Amino acid sequence: MSRRQQPRTIIITGASAGVGRAIAKRFGQAGDRIGLIARDEDALKDVQRELQGCFAHAEYEAVDVADADALFAAAERLEYRLGPVDIWINDAMETVFSLVADIRPDEFRRVTEVTYLGFVYGTMAALRSMRPRGQGRIIQIGSALAYRGIPLQAAYCGAKHAIRGFTNSLRTELINEGSAITISMVDLPAVNTPQFDWARAHIPHTPRPMGRPVEPEAIADAVYRIADGMFREYWIGWQTLLTILGNAVAPAYLDRYLARKAVTGQQTDVPLVPDRADNLDHPVTRLHRVRGSFGRESAQDAVLIPGDVARAATVALGAAVFFVLGRLTASARQRRSPRRSLVMRGPVTRARSW
Repeated sequence: MSRRQQPRTIIITGASAGVGRAIAKRFGQAGDRIGLIARDEDALKDVQRELQGCFAHAEYEAVDVADADALFAAAERLEYRLGPVDIWINDAMETVFSLVADIRPDEFRRVTEVTYLGFVYGTMAALRSMRPRGQGRIIQIGSALAYRGIPLQAAYCGAKHAIRGFTNSLRTELINEGSAITISMVDLPAVNTPQFDWARAHIPHTPRPMGRPVEPEAIADAVYRIADGMFREYWIGWQTLLTILGNAVAPAYLDRYLARKAVTGQQTDVPLVPDRADNLDHPVTRLHRVRGSFGRESAQDAVLIPGDVARAATVALGAAVFFVLGRLTASARQRRSPRRSLVMRGPVTRARSW
C-alpha cells in the first residue's frame, strides 16, 4: 500500500473500537501519525500496538470526551508529541435503546454529553490547534439519523441532529473569516460495530442494526478519501441516500413506516439478559474491537456520495420527470380536443366607420 511522502497528524475520538478504530488503522497504514482518544486505556494500548505493527507512529490519551477540560489538555499533549493537527475526526458516541417513556433523564443526558457535546468539545480542541495556522480539516462522523429520527434511539438521533446544526453554524463562521479550515459531515448507514453488543437497552430483546449493516472498514476507507475532499457533506451507502431524500420528500410516510418496522427491526430474537454489561457509564474492555456480531449479513463496501451532488441530481431528475409528464399531458389533451375548421361560416359583418 502506498504511503504519503508527507505524513499528517490525525486525531480521532472514539478510537478504541468500531468505526473510530477502523479509521485509525486506515490512516496508520497510509503512514500518517495517529492520535487516539477514548476512555479505555487498555483498549487504546491494543490499538497503539496494532498501528505500531504496521510501522505507524501512534500516541493515545485516555479521556472522556464529555469532559471538556480533560479533552483540551489531552489534545495539547498529543499535539506536542505528534505535531500540529492536520485532521481531527470526531467519532465518539453512545446510545441507549429505549422508548422515550422508559429512558431515565440521566441516561438521556449522558448520551447527549458524549454524542453531541463530545463533538463540540472535540471541534473546539481542533480549532485551538488549527486557527493559529489558518489551516486544517475537521470531519464529523454523522449518521442518516441526523436527518431522520427513528424509534428506540431518541437520545442518539437528537444528538446527531444537533451536530448537524452546530457544524453548519461553524462552517459559516469559518467562511466569514476567510479561513482555510474546512469542515465536512459524513453521514453513515447502519454499521456492524460493537455498539449493539454493549449499548444500554430497555427493550425485550438484544439490539441489532436496522436493515443491512456495512462493515467498519468500508466506512474507514471512505473517510480516508474524504480527508482530501472539499464537499460540505458526504453520504455513505444507498441506505443513507434513500433515508435522507425520502425524509425530505415524504416524512409522514416514513413516520408510519418506521412505526411499523423499526421497533422490531432493531431487535433480535434473543432475549435481553437483566445483567447485561453496557458502556454508558464505564467501558466494557473485552468488547473493544472493530466489528460487531452481525458480520454474516454485513456488506463489505458502500458507495460514497457527496450530499450536494446527490441533492442537485435529485432536483435535476425531478425537473426532468415533471417536464416529461407536462409534455405527455399536453399531448394527451391535444389528442382529445376536436379539430377546429379553418373555414369560417356564416355572415360577415363589416365594421362601420363614422
